[in-house]
Parts: sequence; structure tokens; C-alpha cells
Amino acid sequence: MRTTATSPTTPTAERLLTVAESLFLQDGYDAVSVRAINTAAGMSPAAVHYHFGSKEGLVARLLEDRLAPLWRERLEDIAGNGQPPVAELVDAILIPLAELAADPVGRLRLHLLARTVLAGKPMHWNSPWFKLAPWVDRLRASRPDLTGEEAAHRWRLAFELVLREFGDPLGERAGSRPVPSVPLPTLAAFVTAGLSAPPGARPQEEGHR
Repeated sequence: MRTTATSPTTPTAERLLTVAESLFLQDGYDAVSVRAINTAAGMSPAAVHYHFGSKEGLVARLLEDRLAPLWRERLEDIAGNGQPPVAELVDAILIPLAELAADPVGRLRLHLLARTVLAGKPMHWNSPWFKLAPWVDRLRASRPDLTGEEAAHRWRLAFELVLREFGDPLGERAGSRPVPSVPLPTLAAFVTAGLSAPPGARPQEEGHR
């Protein structure tokens, strides 16, 4: 079955994304079927699969189209600063998320992002900002004492915490609890401290204790 997941969003695909987002906001992700999206968009029963491959593929494109631009400009600016403070990297993540959390549509996007990422679903991301590599590169520019593996571990832990704070991943839909549940400066300080900590000492090998 043909998909156009790697091509620019066409007007037809954009209509599917817009309709799907509206339905997710109204009824919750689980309650919305591919058939419902196609019907509400006034398209054939195969439209979602033709353009995105699956409902999960549609969500991946929706999140990339809506969220990647929020990070791209900030991170490209940081990349030109040589050795930026880790706090700048954290702000580049948290400030856009806090802005999203201020309105229902933004909270829906955060909810969908948390559900897909934290559930460990195999998602096909095209945008580099939905992969660890660019974040690892920027952290290591700030902290050259970290190995790539260590930087990746730290980002995984940081993103898990941030998405749980902003995304309400266990709910059926974006909830009404405070987002984040702690003051933003507190969350920023905690994540910055975790990313900035000195490398941990390696456990002694067996026979050298």
C-alpha cells in the first residue's frame, strides 16, 4: 500500500491531519477510528492509509508538523553558539512545551506525544528533532566529558520526566491537571542538574575489588 510519509504534506493530507486533530480533541485518541477520520474529512475509506500508512503514521506526521518547528529554530541557534550552557538546551525544550500547555489543542499534542513516546510504540519519525542524535550532539558540545552513550541515557531520562509532566500519558485524553505539576523553574532546574552532573564512576570489574 502506497504512502507519502516522507514527502511534503499535501493539501489532502493536511485536511486529514486537521480533521483528525479535531476528532482527537473532541473524543479522545482511542475512540477515533481511521474510518471516522476519513468520513469526517469527506474522503475515501483508504485515504489515511494512502497518505500515512496507519493511524499511528498519521499521529507521527501530525506531531512532527506541529511540534518540530518549535524546536528547530531554537536548537539551530544554539548550535551556532559553540559551547552553550546546558540550561539553554533545557529552556529550548521546556519553553515551547509550556506555551503548548496553555491551550487545549497544544495540550492534546503534548498528550499524543507522551502516549506515543512513553508507550514505546515503533513510530517512524522523519524529523531529526524526534530522534536523540541532535540532542546528544548539543549536550556533548556543552559537556565534552560525556560519552555519546552517557548523553543519550541522560536525554532518555530527561525526556521521560518532561513528557510525564506535560503529557498526561496515562489518560484517555488530555486532562485537566496542572501542567506541569511543579513550577516550571523547578522542573528546569532538576532537568538541568541531571544533564549537567559529572559522569558517574564505573563499577569496579570483578576481580579488582
